[in-house]
Amino acid sequence: MTLTCFKAYDIRGKLGVDLDTGIARRIGHGFATALDARRVVLGRDIRASSQDLADAVAEALIAEGVEVLDLGLAGTEEMYFAVTHFGADGGIEVTASHNPMDYNGMKMVREGSAPLGSASGLEAVRLAAEAGDFGPGKPGGQRRDVADQARAAYVARLMEFVDVPALRPLKIVVNSGNGAAGPTFDALAAALDSAGAPLEFIRLHHAPDGSFPNGIPNPLLPENQPVTGNAVRDAGADMGIAFDGDFDRCFFFDETGAFIDGEYIVGLLASAFLAREPGAKIVHDPRVVWNTQDIVAQADGTAIQSRTGHAFLKAALREHGAVYGGEMSAHHYFRDFVHCDSGMIPWLLVAELMGRSNLPLSALVAERRAAFPSSGEINFVVIDPDAARARVEAAFAPEARGRDEMDGLSLDMGDWRFNLRVSNTEPLLRLNVESRGDRKLLDRQVAVLRALIDEGEAI
Repeated sequence: MTLTCFKAYDIRGKLGVDLDTGIARRIGHGFATALDARRVVLGRDIRASSQDLADAVAEALIAEGVEVLDLGLAGTEEMYFAVTHFGADGGIEVTASHNPMDYNGMKMVREGSAPLGSASGLEAVRLAAEAGDFGPGKPGGQRRDVADQARAAYVARLMEFVDVPALRPLKIVVNSGNGAAGPTFDALAAALDSAGAPLEFIRLHHAPDGSFPNGIPNPLLPENQPVTGNAVRDAGADMGIAFDGDFDRCFFFDETGAFIDGEYIVGLLASAFLAREPGAKIVHDPRVVWNTQDIVAQADGTAIQSRTGHAFLKAALREHGAVYGGEMSAHHYFRDFVHCDSGMIPWLLVAELMGRSNLPLSALVAERRAAFPSSGEINFVVIDPDAARARVEAAFAPEARGRDEMDGLSLDMGDWRFNLRVSNTEPLLRLNVESRGDRKLLDRQVAVLRALIDEGEAI
């Protein structure tokens, strides 16, 4: 059996085509077999199909003699944390994050919350799941509810990232997108309140609802951003934050309701960690790099580029001993959070920065936006991605001052730069463009690139 749901660093597929409960059982068996697992953490998001898929995975794990530590409804980062906290052999989160309604998937880690990518164990899981040679079963398997215990420990760890006395009174709009974030956020908010944090929260689309009555929670899409931005302006709030479905990504809006592109948050958090640990190493992805590299260089840190994707960023964080890593797509990774990504820690750190500086969020990023304007990620659905890339390469490569193919095609044109890559999780061609302080140049080059990509290929 060929399983098409296995991707570069997770499992993702269309329900009834690439993924169903039978396939989920195979994956559960394959996970236990490939990792020789005896204790596995299992969580799920709020999608209508996630409970059945999680039950199927649990059934297979139990048949393999595994103790399943069940988190129930939980964010992906709660699973990451629980794997290390409970000393488990691995963890599985059933989630499709921001994918369409008819999709689901799984994110996986091994012992120590280490990434499970195609080169670090995911391929072994796939081969075992496809082979289906699981034997008669093993004794001792059980499923244990650890949801309350795990969340309490997780929230306590988050609280260690923020200096509560440094916070100032802030009004914050929180858009959970009817995903998994609501209950976890409430637990964190209660802990902050008990610690005397002067924060007021305005909750939006807060209740988990697998039918997603307000649309799939993907705040990176421009059409989804006005809901949070308008709520910030209407409430006179100091900041807005919005989560995706499994809340491993956090998106920011300043006090005017304007969306802040992810690379500027990466730069902001990099500067915060470098202030704490001068000379530290910071990992970033290859899509939009100049702002982060400049900030790290000014602080005498070391900027390390990694291939896009959580498995690759986490591996780089561990390999280089970096304190922090960030992707412009709003994944933020922390050495002291089991070397994994979190959507809750970033907003805590930004709130602390606002308190320490006594500046609004817009002012914290204004200078960087002007110094290194960027396009934001532009997505294209094309018939032939290779042909589209070839047209772009032919037009710009001869004049490029630098070339990088770590992840897609990146060309440094001197005063501006772009990255063009095929998505690892969706059938899309993704474009990011940045410049050195020249918004008009940026806009002109985006228009040229759009025309080249669309030429005879757009669907």
